[in-house]
This record gives sequence, structure tokens and C-alpha cells, in this order.
Amino acid sequence: MTAKNIFIVGYDDFNVQLLKDLPVSASAAYHPALYYEEMQSSHQIAALELLSKAIERIEKADVEPDAVITYWDFPGTVLSAMLNARFGLVGPSPRSVFKCEHKAWSRTEQRKAIPEHIPIAAAFDPHDDGAFHKINLLPPFWIKPVKSFQSWLSFRVNDSVEFDQHRAEMKKHVDGIYQPFIDLMRRCHMPDLITTARESCIAESPLNGHMCTVEGYVHDGDVVIYGVVDSIREKASNSFQRYQYPSMLPMDVQYRMSDLSRRVISEIGLDDSCFNIEFFYNQTYDHIRLLEINPRTSQSHSDLFAKVHGHSQFQLLVQIALGNRPKPMERNGPFRMAAKYMLRVSQPGRVKKVPSTEDIAALTARFPGTKVKLQVSEGDHLADLLFQDAYSYELADIYIGGDDELDIDQKYRQVVEELGIVIEPDRPSAA
Repeated sequence: MTAKNIFIVGYDDFNVQLLKDLPVSASAAYHPALYYEEMQSSHQIAALELLSKAIERIEKADVEPDAVITYWDFPGTVLSAMLNARFGLVGPSPRSVFKCEHKAWSRTEQRKAIPEHIPIAAAFDPHDDGAFHKINLLPPFWIKPVKSFQSWLSFRVNDSVEFDQHRAEMKKHVDGIYQPFIDLMRRCHMPDLITTARESCIAESPLNGHMCTVEGYVHDGDVVIYGVVDSIREKASNSFQRYQYPSMLPMDVQYRMSDLSRRVISEIGLDDSCFNIEFFYNQTYDHIRLLEINPRTSQSHSDLFAKVHGHSQFQLLVQIALGNRPKPMERNGPFRMAAKYMLRVSQPGRVKKVPSTEDIAALTARFPGTKVKLQVSEGDHLADLLFQDAYSYELADIYIGGDDELDIDQKYRQVVEELGIVIEPDRPSAA
């Protein structure tokens, strides 16, 4: 059988290995359209240059593309859709992807389908000194760019003073993503009302409760939900501590979220694509609110599905990209539950020590199924790391499988204790 040639926007060794482990990969070959490092090398995303580079790399390859895929957020999702359209391959339309990615536009579309489940939102221009008084929201509320990822430049605001403090930070950095994002929208002839707007940020009423992510796909208009992952935050901050699968939510709540997902995805018109939708469930009021839609599967969840199902949900991604209807995922993995922990610190400093490759191999051998993916190197200054959230710095991702939540947590604590990452805190500046 002739191998299918699949180009990846955001090619990286960790996730490509998960792809190669798939049953479907017996007849597939993977090639870089763009490397992950090329997409995430600066706070200034050179989106049009990346598009040109990906086109040139595919055209100069020794093989014809059968599919283009990504499992990364912007610019991966948008570039993947544009490349599929250019080469006549299966994939979601760029317009439907932009409707998911542009937070203000997406809120408008979401309200058409499930208005009672959408928070109050208002777009604003961070360069406008009078922006706070033009937002029809009472604090507290959240502010964030209309296009961002990993909670970068997302802040909780309690009053006008905090708003202006955070607005100053947004003014410095938001255009590094917003302008390239708008450049791609204009290349795809998206509505002028969207592409000419000066409001590059959005304010939203706060959501609370149990946070989770619904993973699904849509093929030939048929929306299918295949898993719900819990997103658990640090107690002392708004940073994510871990993603955990399967969800601990009651099944009736998961079914309701699945129904809401089908309705909103159908309204947006996303097709031939994986997606994930983040929700909050407030148990006190028995209410579900939608946070955001991502027109891709989550690479953060891939190892979790592999541990529980026997292979990652990338299997569905590849099947859809090749124009095939995905087969159901059976639960025949080695673990009943799995989690991705994000080891974080809240204070800036310099990385003095990280474990060697041999140290990590020895550590993971003592905890079967565990993987450690370092996010820092010796000598790094945490304040210089790219795309961190406003409340912490991510040192490592730790993937663990176990029998239940207690088993996973105990393993995690042991792994962290033996990992031996050392951070030298910054000295307080002189008064």
C-alpha cells in the first residue's frame, strides 16, 4: 500500500512520535510543513512569512501532499486551514476557523446557537485611554486579546486601576499576534467589519465552577463527541495545574455539554475538523457556560488519550484529514486514568539545574508510562520565557497514568521530588 504523505504545521518530536505510534500510521509518512520552533520563536508572529515558507516547503518536497494537519493553536490552526484550501485537500474552511479563533466574532456566532450559555463580552481598544469607561461591564471581569493562546495576556481585573495596569502590558505586546492574525484574515477575504476593527482585545464576565474541555470532531456535517477532560487550576492562582482524563463530572452534565457543542459547531459551520470546547460547570446553579472554541484537537490531551484508549486521539485527526470517517475509540489502554501536570513556580528567577536526559530516563523507568517534557533549560531566566500566563512560569510537563486520581497524584509528587529542577529566585530590587 502506498503511504499517505501528511504534512504537519508545528512538527515536533514529542507529538510526531505519538502520531507514528498510531494504527493508521502503518500507511502514513509525516513531513514538516513548519517546525514548532519556527512558529514559536518570538512574541512577534511572522504569519505571512510562515505561510510562504510552508507553501514553499510543500511544493519543493519530493512527494505530493495527501493531507495537512496541526495540533497547535495559532498560527497552526489558521495556516493549516489555508494550506489545505490552497492544495485542494480535506479540511475546515478558513472562514469557519476564523469564526472560532477570533474571540469577539466567535461570541457573536455562539450567541446565535446557545445564547443562555455565553458570558457577557465587550471588545475594546487597548490603545484607547478611555477604554475602561466604554466597557459595559462591572468588575470583576477578565480581559484578553481577541487572539491569544496559553492564557497569554489574560488578566483578571478588579477595578479601573488594575485595568489600566494590565492595559499598558497589552499595548506593548498584543499587536505581535493581533496584526499577523488580521493579516491572515485579510488574505482570506474575511469581512471588513472584522478586519478593520481597532478593538484587538475583549472583556468578559468571569466564569466559575468546574472547568473542562469537550473533545470532538465533525465529518461531513456529523458532530461527534469522544471525550471530556477536566482542567484543574492551582488553588492560589488562575494557572492550570493539570489536565485529567476521563472527567469526574456527572454523565448527565457531560451529555448536556456534548449537546451544546454539537449546536454551536453546526452554527459556526466547522466541518472535516477536530475541535475542543472549553466549558465551566457551576454546580450551585447547575449552569454551563462556554469559554472558548478551538478548531483542532488538543496536543496537551494526546498522551492522556493514549494512556486510557491505547492510542491518542490523533488517530481521528489523521483519519479525517485523509477524508475517512473515524472509527470509535475503544478503552483498551494500560491505565484507567491519566493526567498532564504543568510544574510551575510563581516567582521569577534563573534556572540553575535541570535533570539530564539520562536522569529523566531513569526516573520514568521507575514510574511506567510517565513522561517528562522539560520547558526550560539551564541558564534560562524565567521572565524571558515566551507566552507564559500572567501568574506563573511553566518548568515542565509531566504525563502520568494510574488507577485513579489518588494514585496519579501520589506518583506526581514522587516524580517532582526526584526531578531536581533548581531555580535561583531573583533578588528583590533595591528600594
